[in-house]
Amino acid sequence: MSLSDRIKRLAGLADEPGRGKAHVLAVAAQKGGVGKTTTAVNLAVAMARFANQRTLLVDLDGQGHVATSLASVYEDGSPVSMSDVLLGHGRDLLEIVHPTRIDLLSVTPSDKGLASAEGVLAGRIGKEFLLRGALRKARERFDVVVLDCPPNLGNLTLNALMAADACLVPCDMSVLAMAGVADLLAVVETLRDRLDHGVRVLGILPTRVDRRNARVTDAVLAGLDEAYGDLVLPTRIPVSSALARAQMEGIPVFDFDPSSSGAIAYRALSDEVLARLGIGVSRPS
Repeated sequence: MSLSDRIKRLAGLADEPGRGKAHVLAVAAQKGGVGKTTTAVNLAVAMARFANQRTLLVDLDGQGHVATSLASVYEDGSPVSMSDVLLGHGRDLLEIVHPTRIDLLSVTPSDKGLASAEGVLAGRIGKEFLLRGALRKARERFDVVVLDCPPNLGNLTLNALMAADACLVPCDMSVLAMAGVADLLAVVETLRDRLDHGVRVLGILPTRVDRRNARVTDAVLAGLDEAYGDLVLPTRIPVSSALARAQMEGIPVFDFDPSSSGAIAYRALSDEVLARLGIGVSRPS
């Protein structure tokens, strides 16, 4: 298969009958530290706040950084966890959905037990489809569901990809991150070939773009363009102190410093993602 054919196949829309209303987007990366959770959080906030999308942000990362990033806008705490949902304890995902103080944005709580649950999942029949089943009702309640995956290619990430219509792949300006992109896209192709699931690659998102280190940055961007062509999103997420400081304060970057380069980039990313998902945007009045 030629490179151009492979890219078209990865980006192709899946024809899956019976899909609910919501578009489900997995934000996934094999390597940690590439801005995966920062992207999931600020993308979800932007789609809710600026595009009037009923948005659900699902935390599948046992580190619980979604709760840390949004500590000021919702209280993290629930007697029911994501582990309970995935391990089949008679729980529905909607039981753990919490509204936030951001209109149209809801989240699931952090769950430090997800790492242990992942090991249990390995022995379950149909383990790849557990999250997909748990999201059925949520698809009817929301316009967009954003899945923040763990920074690896384990059972939880596999569940997310099997539940998703599309995946967004952050990649920072390093050779290791580029290798992680290749590994993730290989998994996507495997899902198509072996499990007949047409999750498409919405795009590869360059993150932590630092023009002060132009030589390395330009080399990585050129490598991504050469390998993946149109799959590489035009939006670039810059190195931005506002993003890190907003995370420390537990607020979205749009509240911390709406004029910062990070806030501007994530708002642009929201527009680009919605367009690639084929969602018409209704701007708040």
